[in-house]
Amino acid sequence: MKLPPLLVVDDEKNMRLSLETVLAGEGYGVRSADSAEGGLKLLENEDFFMVISDARLGGMSGYEFLKEVRKRKPELPVLIMTAYATAKLAVEAIKNGAIDYLAKPFDPEELLHAVKRCGERHQLLTENAALKARAGESYRLEQIIGESPKVRELRDLIRTVAPTDATVLILGESGTGKELIAGSLHSLSRRAGEAYIRLNCAAIPETLLESELFGHERGAFTGAHRTKRGYVEEADGGTIFLDEIGDMSRPLQAKLLRFLEDGTFTRVGGTQELQVNVRLIAATNRNIVDAIRAGEFREDLFHRLNVMQFRPPPLRERSSDIVQLAEHFLKLFAFRLGKSVGAITEPAKLALLAHSWPGNVRELRNVMERAVILEATEAIRPTSLPDFEVESRLREGAGKSPGKSGLQPPKLEGPVSLGEALVQFERELILAAVERCGGNLTRAAQQLDLSRHALRYRMSRLNVTVDGTVDEESDSSSSSSVR
Repeated sequence: MKLPPLLVVDDEKNMRLSLETVLAGEGYGVRSADSAEGGLKLLENEDFFMVISDARLGGMSGYEFLKEVRKRKPELPVLIMTAYATAKLAVEAIKNGAIDYLAKPFDPEELLHAVKRCGERHQLLTENAALKARAGESYRLEQIIGESPKVRELRDLIRTVAPTDATVLILGESGTGKELIAGSLHSLSRRAGEAYIRLNCAAIPETLLESELFGHERGAFTGAHRTKRGYVEEADGGTIFLDEIGDMSRPLQAKLLRFLEDGTFTRVGGTQELQVNVRLIAATNRNIVDAIRAGEFREDLFHRLNVMQFRPPPLRERSSDIVQLAEHFLKLFAFRLGKSVGAITEPAKLALLAHSWPGNVRELRNVMERAVILEATEAIRPTSLPDFEVESRLREGAGKSPGKSGLQPPKLEGPVSLGEALVQFERELILAAVERCGGNLTRAAQQLDLSRHALRYRMSRLNVTVDGTVDEESDSSSSSSVR
């Protein structure tokens, strides 16, 4: 982990220059001030891992400076130097919070030993803060639930790609688990012990996104009162996950492209070129091809990100995992809420299978949390689930006019209820879709934006019979009748 600089405060120019030479020779960044007042100004605007100050300064003394630093930044270690060392002054310095006390002249090795201890201390504090920030947010491959072929392939690909440093692009609908894939890639990588930084590009205003990503120098813009390290610096040695990268502006895309080439960047308002060692994982729920054609996303950036591509399947394409996922979320929320709900009734399972899940796994998670909250028995019943019938009909009808579908509302004889009319129209929609697809249930389900299980469930419930249908995903490829 790269350390921020240290601050030297001494009113003797030769001493400042000597300390800068010794410390810079060991690879430390050094900033200096010739007075306590000047040192406090630097502390307001920049980050340091420690301070080295002379005890006797013009104006505010080193001991007064020490007290002021302790008030403003109690965690910042301060080392006091003096040419007038006494036991009493040493005790006073330690009581006021000095981490060490050196009498001039001192052996450079003695100084470097104290500085090294402070550097190690800073690194430990930084790592502990990062671990606390990530507490409860660990990602494991086992959290990708499901045994469908697509999910098994996804887990196998994660195991293969994770140990490498390859850049990864994750494409998929909202709620399909893109963040879980990114976290699993980091946790299985050689960088697992380092920082894992997440940044949602759509959640930060465009004017601030570059500053958050690459940092800024003091005075770079209104409100930039101090130098700030960006997320790429915080992630040095680890992984950074850029979610919703499709919402990033083209000018910032150009800077990200340059960063991906060799890890170099410049803070906003700065001129110094910095370099970090970071693995980048990006994700978007946008149609990336449409975004490129519309000129909203750079094609060269797409190719640079697309070293390894992941496409988590939507839930409707892995309907065999729905019940397993629902039972997983049931256990999770029953434990969290202290409820004794431990099972899902068969009618409730059928209702879950019949839904098209436009919100994917995230929607299923929310549905199960709601069900556990509402359920008063020991098993989830359909009454604790949302009214999927209404939601599905609204989704099926969204943006579809009778002219586009080729269907007119059913002609009804005599007075009928709204429910009866909807059932009849649903039958006609299903029959027309199956006929258009030549009896292929899988393609018909895709046209109706349903899972295959949902279509078969609805055909069974509505007593729809179509001879000569073909189910591509069934064990048998022979024609059959579905009732």
